[in-house]
Amino acid sequence: MDAYPPFRTREARWVASIWLGFGILAASQAVFSMKSEGMHHAWIRLFLITSVAWFPWALVTPLISRLARLFPLARAWPIHLVFCVTIGAAYSAWNAWLEVLFNPYAYATLPRFAPAFTGHFFNEIVSALVLYGAILAVSSVIDSRDRLHAQQTETARLNEQLSLAQLDALRRQIEPHFLFNTLNSIAALVREHRNSDAIDMVAGLSDLLRRSLDTAPLQQVSLHEEVAFVRKYLDIQKMRFADRLQIQLEVPSELNDARVPSLILQPVVENAVKHGIAQRAQGGMIRITASRAAETLTLRITDDGPGLAPGWQGSTTGIGIANVRTRLQSFYGDASTLDLHNQPTGGVEVAMTLPLLMPEAA
Repeated sequence: MDAYPPFRTREARWVASIWLGFGILAASQAVFSMKSEGMHHAWIRLFLITSVAWFPWALVTPLISRLARLFPLARAWPIHLVFCVTIGAAYSAWNAWLEVLFNPYAYATLPRFAPAFTGHFFNEIVSALVLYGAILAVSSVIDSRDRLHAQQTETARLNEQLSLAQLDALRRQIEPHFLFNTLNSIAALVREHRNSDAIDMVAGLSDLLRRSLDTAPLQQVSLHEEVAFVRKYLDIQKMRFADRLQIQLEVPSELNDARVPSLILQPVVENAVKHGIAQRAQGGMIRITASRAAETLTLRITDDGPGLAPGWQGSTTGIGIANVRTRLQSFYGDASTLDLHNQPTGGVEVAMTLPLLMPEAA
């Protein structure tokens, strides 16, 4: 990015408009002054000449703005003084030329150019200093504002990249976790001589990993895709637990397109299988539901297993729940919650709330 960007079209229009406004104001004052002294002829020409007299300042404003960026006033004031005097001399020459050629009120005996230039220079050099200084000051303020905005934009970009990197690291933490647990399930089937089921589970795991790779670049997916991924994971687990694992999904179709963090359900479901279903000889049911209240999406994962042990609040809840909690906080901050508790009827419920984000209509 250019540290000193050129004047843009919008800025050029503003500069032209400001100096045109000064020109019209000065021209109006000149016309009223002449009319108050009884000189009424050629006032239109006087108005146009006085308006045009300010035109050079519109041309040199971008130059002065550039000089303000290249040469800070505190360290390079002699350079600015030279430019100011030079611009003042050029402005005086411009006014002298206009007066000699077009001023309808100039005296017929007035010498031509040199005396007019000298008079304008000494009369207008102070005004040139003031105008040059004003342009320097405004340019410095605008430049400081632009630099601050650029720094804020860059900081926001870096923070976003850092946040995405952290989220990606958290997501990748989940993948080997469920892969390890699934491989343990496959090993358990092999030890039980259920080789056919083990082969089916390997095929299912292959499909699950392919889906995981497909969504790897994405931090968010649709709720439908997330539930489909979890369903595939549960199908694999069902090969091991057979009828001991019952599954119930209740996701309204109108919530299918809601955006959720990818792999946000799987760690919770895996916890339910490991601590709720595998711990009971008769197995149990895992229920996944989704609901909305105003602009909030609530996802619930429940099991009817033995529940959390007394005093569990003071202990770790494992990598899966901790990962989900951290990712929700990273995505949504205080707009999300994760609640883990025993149900009155037995088992555990994990409820997470997050903002309901639907894709924009095309």
